[in-house]
Amino acid sequence: MSDPVLCLYGLHKTYNKGLPGEVQVLRGVDLTVNAGEVVALVAPSGAGKSTMLHIAGLLDVPDTGTVSLAGQDMTGLSDRKRTAARRSDIGFIYQFHHLLPEFSALENIVLPQLAAGIARSTAEARARDLLDRVGIAARAGHRPAALSGGEQQRVAFCRALANKPRLLLADEPTGNLDPATSDQVFGALMELVRGTGLSALIATHNMELAARMDRVLRMDAGQLSI
Repeated sequence: MSDPVLCLYGLHKTYNKGLPGEVQVLRGVDLTVNAGEVVALVAPSGAGKSTMLHIAGLLDVPDTGTVSLAGQDMTGLSDRKRTAARRSDIGFIYQFHHLLPEFSALENIVLPQLAAGIARSTAEARARDLLDRVGIAARAGHRPAALSGGEQQRVAFCRALANKPRLLLADEPTGNLDPATSDQVFGALMELVRGTGLSALIATHNMELAARMDRVLRMDAGQLSI
């Protein structure tokens, strides 16, 4: 079996702890995602999936439990080191693309690479290659407003992979698209993930999309099950 890229162990998270509105969101979550594995996370709204993804992506911290990335315990790291790990090792995709409207598709993919210290020529070549892989190389010079919803989300996929992360985390990445476009765009995402050997944890309500991944996990009331 491949070495794990992401390990979550014993995660608990409660909001408004000790107050009348206390909400226990995670109740002992354990999860391992191996190298090159694509895992589907299926959960109803309010089940805790977004909180778990935020903790896995080092955007939040658990009350108890540990988060390990490529064998390194991330739980007790300083904010600066967690930020550095996020920038280099984790890619994020959300339901909405969050592209910068004043920049072209190419520039949206180049910018995170420049922030990581990559030379512009190298960053632009990487961006063009990624756009080509998802079938929209001809749209490189267009700003987000001139792109369709499916094209916008494909650019968001490319941006998430721009810095060659170890792990991709996606929260309903095709949730804003109609069924036909969702199927096409998800296919482009899977080709991109498989082509780069990336590990991925992808939350979706769509069981047909979930079935195209290596493994399906279900979350309910803050706990995971197969």
